[in-house]
Amino acid sequence: MASPDTASSPYLVLARKYRPVSFSTLIGQDAMVQTLGNAFKQNRIHHAFMLTGVRGVGKTTTARILARAFNYQDASGKYPTLDLDVEGEHCRAIIEGRHIDVIEMDAASNTGIDNIREIIDSVKYGPVSAPYKVYIIDEVHMLSTQAFNGLLKTLEEPPPYVKFIFATTEIRKVPVTILSRCQRFDLRRITPEVMTAYLQNILAQEVIAFEPEALSMIVRAGEGSARDNLSLLDQAISHGNGHVTAATVKAMLGLGDRARTIDLFEHLLGGQVGEALKLVRELYDAGADPQTMIADLADFTHLVTRVKVVPAAADDVSLTPDERTRGTQLATKLPMRALTRCWQILFKGYEEVSRAGNGLQAAEMVLVRLAYAADLPSPDELLAKLANQPTPADPLPPQNFNRPGGNGQQAMRVEAPSAQQSLPQTQPQSQPSAVAGPRTYAELIALANQRRDVILKIALESDMRPVSFPKAGSRWH
Repeated sequence: MASPDTASSPYLVLARKYRPVSFSTLIGQDAMVQTLGNAFKQNRIHHAFMLTGVRGVGKTTTARILARAFNYQDASGKYPTLDLDVEGEHCRAIIEGRHIDVIEMDAASNTGIDNIREIIDSVKYGPVSAPYKVYIIDEVHMLSTQAFNGLLKTLEEPPPYVKFIFATTEIRKVPVTILSRCQRFDLRRITPEVMTAYLQNILAQEVIAFEPEALSMIVRAGEGSARDNLSLLDQAISHGNGHVTAATVKAMLGLGDRARTIDLFEHLLGGQVGEALKLVRELYDAGADPQTMIADLADFTHLVTRVKVVPAAADDVSLTPDERTRGTQLATKLPMRALTRCWQILFKGYEEVSRAGNGLQAAEMVLVRLAYAADLPSPDELLAKLANQPTPADPLPPQNFNRPGGNGQQAMRVEAPSAQQSLPQTQPQSQPSAVAGPRTYAELIALANQRRDVILKIALESDMRPVSFPKAGSRWH
């Protein structure tokens, strides 16, 4: 039974409970830590820093750790350091965000010049207790043009006791004049290997059982963001009643079974429309979202294509055993043109399903299109087919008349063309125009229309987009 103190204390989410407080606990940013370590050792510490990266990779956390490193002070004195394993005099207040000399501002809600003017006025006064006064401005790209201009002079020549740390997810929106005055660090997405080990360590500390496949799904959904991964893990623990299992994570994320997604992929690429639609209905009845099914198929298509190009991609720890083994097998069997065509149809179909009133119907129509497109010919096969197909105005080929039991008139029709073929030809242009090949993609579509091949014409117009078109007389690739 929980103690009264434990029961009354509010729950702290994992993203806050395990938030790094030092560079030794910060994960996935080794290059930045090494650069900062060298700068601190050589006492070449810049006065302004720009931290950029996707959501949840640790920009604000890094800013607070940097503020702690600038203002580290213990019994031996004041000195900046990255060795923060032992808390200094100001560390606890900085970690908790209540230190008077470390000012945090959210630029998303303080965008105007008046807010920046307050910073400019306060810069004139030195720190109250810490060695440095540190300004942390989050989402700095949200500042107005006047606010950026007002900050320029102070940012270029600040007092020696002032440090600026900016964080943004939209680095391209920050003016170059601001960037040129800052030392920039790009925080990378955390790799699946590092993130998986990190989540396993947290679950061990929380004494919570888990399935490796469940962690793989969480890591994939988190997309390299530590905060997103911890939030999903927190949700998975609650959803599974204290356990993290693959079944509960699938239900939580609305994912279909990865193995059944691969089955669906094989049915579609094999042209087995009936089996594919039956499996789609089963996945839908089990709770899978139609748009998620299309996204899962596109995800697996990308995986197979990647494994085909880079076989080492199959060693990714975030992959399930089915994805690793069956994905590798499919990569060796499927041609690249089939994979790229599959990706294009799924990519376009994802938008169609999102706009459709009935998502299931739209998803089924996308998959039917994909299954029939799997049998489309290659450009070489396409030209060969068009070259060998007679036009409606051409006479029937001789072999159509050379049938057993035919009459004499039919036999004469067989012999007449052969006699003409034995005569010397004075004009070499007796070949059909299709043999020379169309000169443009539009002429290729017109040729299919002339040959009355409706299926091929529709495929050329709706399911194919030429990357390049060879000149007349050149070989198709």
